[in-house]
Amino acid sequence: MAKITFNIGGVHPDDSKIAKDRPIEVLPLPQTVWVSMAQHLGAPAKPVVAVGDKVLAGQVIAEPGGFISAFVHSPVSGTVKSIAPRKDLAGNNMTHIEIAVEGDEWVEGVDLSDTLVTAIPEDRQAILDKIKACGVVGLGGATFPTHVKLNPAPGSVAECLIINGAECEPFLTSDYRIMLEKTKEIIVGAAIMQKVLGGCRCVIAIEDNKPEAISAMRKALGELGYSNMEVLPLMKKYPQGGEKQLIDAVMHRQVGSGALPISVGAVVQNMATALAVYEAVQKNKPLVTNTLTVTGDCLPVEKQHNYLFRIGMPLSYIAEYAGGVPGDAAKIVSGGPMMGKAIANLDACTVKGSSSLLYLSEAMTKRGEQSACIRCGKCAQACPMGLEPFLLYRLYKAGNTDELEKNAVHDCIECGCCLYSCPANIPLLDYIRQAKGQVLGIIRARAAAAKAAAEAAKTNEKK
Repeated sequence: MAKITFNIGGVHPDDSKIAKDRPIEVLPLPQTVWVSMAQHLGAPAKPVVAVGDKVLAGQVIAEPGGFISAFVHSPVSGTVKSIAPRKDLAGNNMTHIEIAVEGDEWVEGVDLSDTLVTAIPEDRQAILDKIKACGVVGLGGATFPTHVKLNPAPGSVAECLIINGAECEPFLTSDYRIMLEKTKEIIVGAAIMQKVLGGCRCVIAIEDNKPEAISAMRKALGELGYSNMEVLPLMKKYPQGGEKQLIDAVMHRQVGSGALPISVGAVVQNMATALAVYEAVQKNKPLVTNTLTVTGDCLPVEKQHNYLFRIGMPLSYIAEYAGGVPGDAAKIVSGGPMMGKAIANLDACTVKGSSSLLYLSEAMTKRGEQSACIRCGKCAQACPMGLEPFLLYRLYKAGNTDELEKNAVHDCIECGCCLYSCPANIPLLDYIRQAKGQVLGIIRARAAAAKAAAEAAKTNEKK
C-alpha cells in the first residue's frame, strides 16, 4: 500500500466501487436535448443561434459570457426548437437551448476515429486557443475553464502539473474506466498541458485502490516515452481529490487561505479533463461528451453502468435506459455521496461536468438521531482544511459572522468529513455551508464597496 497522502485530516469511507468492472457504453441519442448555458464556473454562455436554426454536432451554439466562461457546442445535429428557461439539477431556472435530434452529423474537421495522435503542436498559444474554442472545462467538479487555468498570471510559474486520478468519492468509477480504456489519450492530453505550462514536472496521481489503472498508466507512459512525467500511487483517503489535499500529498506544499494552487507552483487537472484536452487539440472535437456512472447501494451489479453521454441528455432518459429508478431509492444524487447534490428534478439534463446518477437507499441516507455536541473533537481531527467545525457550528448558531470570518469558515471545501465523523449526528456541514455563504457575501460586499470608493476617489482627483 502506498503511504503518500495529505497530512491534515481526512476519513476512510468504504469506497464501494461496484461499477468498476463495467466497461463504458455509448448512450444512444434521445429525441430531444436541452443544452444549459451554465455548463461551467463563472458567467453563463450567451446563445448565438436562433429558434429554427439547423445545427450540426460540434457547432458553436453559445459564446462565453465573460472572462471566466466557456463556449458551448451542440451535442447533436438537428433543429433549435426553443431558447428558454428550464429547471436544472438544483431546480433553478437556467436558459437552455432545446434541439430536436435529427441525426449525428458533425461539423467539418472533427476526427472521430480511434487513431492515436501523439505529435504535440509547438505553438503554445495555438494550443490554448484550441482548448478555449472547444469549450474545455475542468471535469473534476468545479468546471473551471481550462484555457484560463493553463495560462497563469504573469509572474506565476507552474512547477508541477498534477493529473488527478484519485476519484476518492465512493461509488464513482467513470474516471477509473477512462484510465483503463483511454489510457494513452489521457497521457497525451497531460503532455499537451505540460507543454503549455513550459515543460514542468507532471505527476499522474492515482489512489492505490486502483492498481489496474496504475499499471495501465505506467505501461502506456513507458511506451509513449514522454519526459519529466511519472505515475504516483497515493494512499486511499478521502478527500484526496481536493486540489489543496492533492498538492499537499504530491508536492508537500500547503496552499494558503484564499490563495490559488499556482501560488505554490501547482496546476491540478482531472483525468477526464486531460482526455478532453487531447480530443480538442489532437482531434478538433469540442467538449460535448463525458462519462458518468449509474450506480448505488440499491442497484444490483448487472444494473450498474458507466456511460459515455452527450451534454443535454435528460437524466430521466438515462435512468430509463439503464433500467429505471430502483423502487427502494430514497435519494438520487448527482456526484458522490460525500459532496454530491441531491437531484431535485430528474427531467434536468446532463452538463459537461455530470459524473453520476447515484441511487441511495434509506439505510444509506437516513441520519441518526441528533444529540448534543460532546466536544470530542473528531470533526476537527477529520477536517482536511484544519478548521474546527464544532466551533464554526456554535458561531453560526450565535450569528457571529465576524468570528466566523476570523476562523476562516470560507476555507471550508464542503467535503462532509465533519458530518461523517460526528458521533452526535449534528448536521455540521449544513450549518457550515450556510455560514460560509453568509461570510462570502460579506467579503464580496466589502470588496465591491472598496472598489467603488477607489473609483470615486479617482474621479475626485481628476476634478
